[in-house]
Amino acid sequence: MKNQSTIWKYYLFNFLRDFGFFSAVLVPFFTRWGGISMTQVQLLQSWFMLWIFILEIPTGAIADYFGRKHSLCLGAIAMASGALLYGSIPKFGIFLLAEAIYAIGVALISGADSALLFDSLKERGRESESNKIFGKAHSFNLLGILVAAPIGGLIATKFGLNYPTILSSIPFLFAAIVAFTIKEPKIYQDVSESTRYLDVIKTGFSYFRHHKILRMLALDAIIVSSAAYFVIWLYQPIFMSLKMPIVYFGLFHALLVASEILVASNFSFLEKIFGSSEKYLKFSAIITGISFMVTAIFPNIVTGILFIIIAGGFGLTRLELMTSHMNQFIPSSKRATILSSISMFRRFALVLLNPFIGFTTDHSLRLALLLVGLLPFTIFLFPKAKIALEELSDPPAYLF
Repeated sequence: MKNQSTIWKYYLFNFLRDFGFFSAVLVPFFTRWGGISMTQVQLLQSWFMLWIFILEIPTGAIADYFGRKHSLCLGAIAMASGALLYGSIPKFGIFLLAEAIYAIGVALISGADSALLFDSLKERGRESESNKIFGKAHSFNLLGILVAAPIGGLIATKFGLNYPTILSSIPFLFAAIVAFTIKEPKIYQDVSESTRYLDVIKTGFSYFRHHKILRMLALDAIIVSSAAYFVIWLYQPIFMSLKMPIVYFGLFHALLVASEILVASNFSFLEKIFGSSEKYLKFSAIITGISFMVTAIFPNIVTGILFIIIAGGFGLTRLELMTSHMNQFIPSSKRATILSSISMFRRFALVLLNPFIGFTTDHSLRLALLLVGLLPFTIFLFPKAKIALEELSDPPAYLF
């Protein structure tokens, strides 16, 4: 029963930590209330990702020394502090500080959350259920965004663009309380969080260097998911250019998340429709790129909504599907480190790509959409990447 309580508290923690009202007005918050350009917005995102990279080892050591639940608790408090600071003063320097504090929170949670849950399952001999439970936990993350986004749009309309960010600190603090009540498992992973992070770097580079198929699959996954990432940052400028009222932005973000949930929960069905994993993955890459281009050429409400549904639904979930397939090429003993290294490589790619797309958006939103739309097609320039896709076997056991 204690183990079951831990699982549900973990689900609740995931729900609350992603219950951010600000997702509804990300771009208007920065550009209208904050008064900064899209170039600066994306520089902030690169700054955020760099801080997460820098902080992984020290925050891992905190999880090792004080315990995983305390790391989660401190992480949620740091996120709440970052949100409060972010919404306080509209200055780029304040945003830099707030982003760094928020990154501390994310880094404190990253790794410690999954380690705590897995060890709790292992303590009760239920580690065989980990895929199912981790998948359900991820659905609670998405549910938190789905519920919070429409509320955030209403808050922004009623009180101002900075209030969704300020008020997001409330669910984050509740997440900290939930984390504090979680029972720390007696069983502990043999490898510490800080040591594991070093292993991610060492093992990741070594394994990819010697495994051609996995290297090309990872390249494919990183390129397309990096393009899809900009759905989040470009759909709001599209609707802002169309003079869409802010109150609807939360509903659009909820639609984006709902599309992700719908696609992710039907991976097996979609692959059966297309006849193979390879054909569906090629389709999802192509349709993501086309969605960006069509929206650039014909910017209107209809194409904007289809952009959210198609590029968001198929593009933002593709990395998750690719990860499921890549598991068949990774031994169990190296799975955590290899998958973490893929996430790290994607983060590096976005650190470089963010300012460029932000700068382009400032000069021409249409050009930015076209350039991002070209990215998914570049995977077809690598013959080995196409061969790697052909190596995929029958659909694996999916998270949803």
